[in-house]
Amino acid sequence: MVISPSILSADFSKLGDEIISLEKNGADWIHVDVMDGCFVPNISFGQPVIKSIRKVTNIPFDVHLMIDEPIRYIDDFAKCGSDIITFHLEAAEEPIKVIEKIKSVGKKPSVSIKPATKAEDVLPYIKDVFMVLVMTVEPGFGGQKFNSFMLPKIRTIREAAKKENPKLFIEVDGGLNEKTSKICKEAGADVIVAGSYVFKAEDRAEAINSLR
Repeated sequence: MVISPSILSADFSKLGDEIISLEKNGADWIHVDVMDGCFVPNISFGQPVIKSIRKVTNIPFDVHLMIDEPIRYIDDFAKCGSDIITFHLEAAEEPIKVIEKIKSVGKKPSVSIKPATKAEDVLPYIKDVFMVLVMTVEPGFGGQKFNSFMLPKIRTIREAAKKENPKLFIEVDGGLNEKTSKICKEAGADVIVAGSYVFKAEDRAEAINSLR
């Protein structure tokens, strides 16, 4: 199980130290939530922040673009240090062109779906991507409660991937803790995003291990 803590829950006044702490305590990736205030009703940070924190670690950056028309910014996010670039299916007019663009800049393409989007809508793209991110909550805010109704969606994608792309990663984000992480893994997930559960823990290494 890959653990990708979301820095949306970090202390931004010492973001570099927070990332070093995650790496020391066993995080596999760093999940970076980018919000534009249009696709989601919140604004977070963009390329300059990613470029700055890239200097403190070599751990893979799992960058989640919650932005409209993501194809416009793929070059920028590739240059600033992203490793995996996730865009929302709902935000792209031609998803395959976004996937191809991400590949063209040497990064790993990933596509995300919101809770209201059916698993079947993403299946045509699973053979072409590195990962699918299943949101169990509405994107845009941290600290929301896990929605178990998303579990069948994970199972559907995993079953399809067995034929189309056996190496596909399925990532889950939204209300993850040691209990919900377990049921997501049983459904077919292999990457867990957790924010407040990790950052609020007294022992971050223990929290990350419990998610595994």
